[in-house]
Amino acid sequence: MDGNDERLDVIRSFTVNSFRLDPDSWRELVSEEENRVVFNGFFSSQDFSNLFIYRDSESGLSFSLHFPTNVQTKVICVSKTAREAITTESVRERVLLQEVQGDSAMSSMVSVCEEVICPLLSNQESSRAAGEVEEPQRIMERKKNETLVMKAQIEGWTFLPHPDILMHGGQNGNTVHDDNLHDDSKGWKSSDLKLFQACDWTITEWLNLVSEFLQQDSSEAVVQGVKPLPSEEFNFWRTRVKNLQSLQQQLQSSRAKQVASIAQHAGSISWFTLTDVYRRVEEGLQEAEQVSLALSPLQEKLEQLEQVEYQQLGSNMAAVMEELHQVLIQSEVYRRPCRLMVLLVEICNLFIQKSRDFLRGEAVMHGLVSEPGRVLDDVRLVIWTLETIKEAHLEIQNLNQNQGGVQIPAQDGITHCWNSSSHLAFIHLDNLLTRLQSIQELLCVTLQLNQLDQVVVSGVSGRMWTDEVQNVYQDFLCHVRVLSEYNCDPTDPDDKSFELLLDQFQAQVSDLERRLVSVLSRSFEVCCVSSSAAQLLQIFGFLLDRPLVQNELLSQLGWLIKLVLMELDQTKLLFYFESEKSETLIRSKSSTAARVCWTRQLQLRAEQAMNSYKTIQHLCADSGEGQLVEQRSQQLADFLQVYSDQVSTERISQLDSDCGFILDQPLIQHTVQGMLGVSCSQQLRAALRELRYVSRETDLMLHPHAARLFACRDDITQSYLKLSHMVSCYNQVLSDALQVELPLIQDQLEELNQHLSELQRNTWKSEGLQLLVEQQTEQVLILHSTVSEARANMDAMTHIIQGWAELHLLQRSGDSLLEGGATEQSCRRLREEGQELLRLTQVNRSLYGARDSSETWIRYLDHIDDKVQEGLLQLLLRTLHFLSDNMNPQSSRGALLAISLQLQDTGSVFEPSVGVGLSDLLKSIISDVYAAASLPPRLSVRCHGNYQVSLQQRPALCELEQEVMCHLVQVREEAERLRARLDRYSYLWESDSRGVMEDFLTYGRQLEADELEAEVTPPTLKDFRREIESLQTLSNEVAHLDDVITLLSWLQVNLRPFRESLLSIITVWKHMYTEYLLDSLTDSLQQVSHRGNDDEESSSSSRFCLTESVVLLEAAGVQLPEHLAAQIQC
Repeated sequence: MDGNDERLDVIRSFTVNSFRLDPDSWRELVSEEENRVVFNGFFSSQDFSNLFIYRDSESGLSFSLHFPTNVQTKVICVSKTAREAITTESVRERVLLQEVQGDSAMSSMVSVCEEVICPLLSNQESSRAAGEVEEPQRIMERKKNETLVMKAQIEGWTFLPHPDILMHGGQNGNTVHDDNLHDDSKGWKSSDLKLFQACDWTITEWLNLVSEFLQQDSSEAVVQGVKPLPSEEFNFWRTRVKNLQSLQQQLQSSRAKQVASIAQHAGSISWFTLTDVYRRVEEGLQEAEQVSLALSPLQEKLEQLEQVEYQQLGSNMAAVMEELHQVLIQSEVYRRPCRLMVLLVEICNLFIQKSRDFLRGEAVMHGLVSEPGRVLDDVRLVIWTLETIKEAHLEIQNLNQNQGGVQIPAQDGITHCWNSSSHLAFIHLDNLLTRLQSIQELLCVTLQLNQLDQVVVSGVSGRMWTDEVQNVYQDFLCHVRVLSEYNCDPTDPDDKSFELLLDQFQAQVSDLERRLVSVLSRSFEVCCVSSSAAQLLQIFGFLLDRPLVQNELLSQLGWLIKLVLMELDQTKLLFYFESEKSETLIRSKSSTAARVCWTRQLQLRAEQAMNSYKTIQHLCADSGEGQLVEQRSQQLADFLQVYSDQVSTERISQLDSDCGFILDQPLIQHTVQGMLGVSCSQQLRAALRELRYVSRETDLMLHPHAARLFACRDDITQSYLKLSHMVSCYNQVLSDALQVELPLIQDQLEELNQHLSELQRNTWKSEGLQLLVEQQTEQVLILHSTVSEARANMDAMTHIIQGWAELHLLQRSGDSLLEGGATEQSCRRLREEGQELLRLTQVNRSLYGARDSSETWIRYLDHIDDKVQEGLLQLLLRTLHFLSDNMNPQSSRGALLAISLQLQDTGSVFEPSVGVGLSDLLKSIISDVYAAASLPPRLSVRCHGNYQVSLQQRPALCELEQEVMCHLVQVREEAERLRARLDRYSYLWESDSRGVMEDFLTYGRQLEADELEAEVTPPTLKDFRREIESLQTLSNEVAHLDDVITLLSWLQVNLRPFRESLLSIITVWKHMYTEYLLDSLTDSLQQVSHRGNDDEESSSSSRFCLTESVVLLEAAGVQLPEHLAAQIQC
């Protein structure tokens, strides 16, 4: 048919409006060949009663003669009212269109048949005759049954249709009973024949539907390669139970019983067919329920495993296989090899899916660059888990074989066992394992070659080789990055593109390995010792397991073997060379212990060479060269062992001789210098040390003397340590004693020497050695403690006395000037520390047990007194040096003393005076310094008077005192010169200001001293200006005088009092001139006010110009009174 067929008009208009299509789009759809075939089948064939139009997400609008599955959008159902071909004339009468949702289309079709078409046709009043209605009604009943069958198939269950004639008879009120079925002379009525035929046809259809359902098998998906999961197997049997229960209910319904009764009454063969259907449904239901019950534990176990972490799956595989084994035992269905294989395949599919979900193929590819180590761990976990499945299956299989196998007879007489065709179940699992092993190899190679980033080759050309290795590493990273960016799932065994990528990557890796072998070979060529070659192999050790690298390096490994053989030969030659000189060199100059160490060094050298060989031993253990290395190494080890045994024997003999000599020696003895010493101290330590070394070697036996010393080594060691400490303390008492201390402890030393003589009579093998040593040591330690405490007191006194040299008797104040005499803090410290010296001397007298009047104690006090006197002398010298240095212009660090220059009635004077005043001040300071020496009490009983009397006449102190006074004379002269410079202003305070003013008013200037008479010339305003400006200049000059002047860098002179007094005098002088001008201005203004407005006359009568006078006064800083300022303004 073509797109212009008039039969399509009805469908076109409804579809275009329903789906809101463009007319052009409809024409394009109808013109497609596939759609024309569908339309032609619906209109021209009696086999198809329905046409479905719906939207498809992939191809747009679609047409189908079968109900579409998994369609959620609306569906247009085009239905025939009769099973016949549709013509142009009958299309509007025989076609029914309805728009429904996809998931309710079949229900809508059933509802249309039941609620619309069938009631319409059964209404006899709307028809002309009953005969005209029966046939369409039967057709619609048949259509309804077909729709119900289709709906049931779509929903997954089976519907058994009923004969339409039963529906028709029931609707006309003619109920069909067995009594209505009779025969006449000619046989059955025509209506009865139709009923029998309808029942036969129905039973046949029931048989076909039931047979079709019972023939369904869950293995179809496995056969088709869909890779189903166990859940589909469980759902299959659960659905099968429900469907069989539904069939059983339908067969036991009233209409089904009516069909059975008609078939049985007619004696039709269909009755036996229906009986067979009953039996098959019953047996099928029992089988399905038994299988569902057997699969329940396995289903629960698998559902639990789907919820656990992937890492826990491997430990549960044995339980899964055990549950599967129980299914085999409990279910007869799964005793068939094909059924067990199907279930095993589905279980494998489940774990394959979980494994792939766990790995996530894209993450595996991306992990090649980011984190290959973690991905490799995941891949290894998956491989282990999947292999655990096979191991658990094999374990059950072996267990059955050991127990004779699970031999379970089936109904067909065939016995079935666990391992029947089990190898076929692991095909997909083995394919995935093969792929995962390839991925594992890829990740291992990636991790190995990633270590190239840390490779650093040493040597002359090491930098060049390291750069080449890094270039290889960068190229490898590029290859890995390209591989990781490829969009594929490597965990999918069916994806062959990954295998092509993997082959290409392996070829690239092989090329990189050849480049690395080239670098390694060239590095071998410059190795001159086996250790460097072995180190080089250790650096590239992660590559040695690569087959290509091993094959390429076989020729280079021979060079390492040659180096090892050469070093073994050199060690052997050195051994023979030194052995020949044993009589002349080793025995004469070296001890047996040294020869043992030398032998061990040779053994270590040989072991080092063999350690270098062990780096490649696994590569060439079976070769002739490798056997030669092991042979020579063993020979050298035997030679060295024999020599070591010989030296060890000599060592034991020498050690026994030394121990015998030591045991016969006294414990202590006096040295040439009069000190004490432990006998054979060095020999004893060496023997004990040698015994400790020898005791670690279990194959050596000690001789008697050495064994005796070794047996009591702990007691001897403790006694030796105590004796060493005692001797050290004794010698310390003697060596550190002062000449004045020895007489104080002489009696105690003599008594102690008598006790120590017993130690000189005993030897190291004496009985009770440790107790004797403890007794004698205690007395020495008591004396040492007493003398040490006394010497500590002496050190404390020395520290106090030496601290006086750092004491500051004179200090500067906050403005860096000398405060005065000795500070109170320094004096208090001298007084307190002097008392502390006196206390410590009394403590030492008690420790030494000396009498106050004994000569030895008096000499001891004189010794301390000399120290005190020397310390005080250093204190006084330091203080006077401080005073002298700060008064010296070359070494002074700032002003030391301060005076001021003042202007008195008699003239300028210093306060205090630079003569008597400063001299008295310095003498007072020096006297205070000397007085500080009298603060510590005198310790010596022979000397009278305090320390000041003894020190004051010391020449060094007198010399410093004279230097101070010389500096005072110098600064006095400099001060007088300063005062002479400032006396240039003396005329200001010495002149008579009144007389000077009178001369100025008379002569207009100040007369000279030798000028007796002058012409009388009254001063003009210009003369006043000259005098005032002269005084102002002088005032500015005086104001800029320094506040403070330091003379000779140590005497500070304050000029402020002098400057302030002189500025006051200058101000008085200037006020004298300005006061006169102000009085003159006042008189002139008064005259002007009395005479009136005769300005010209008033102006001429004034002595000075009023305007210029005002300007001069203002320039001089004089402020006019308010009444004068007002008069001037008027």
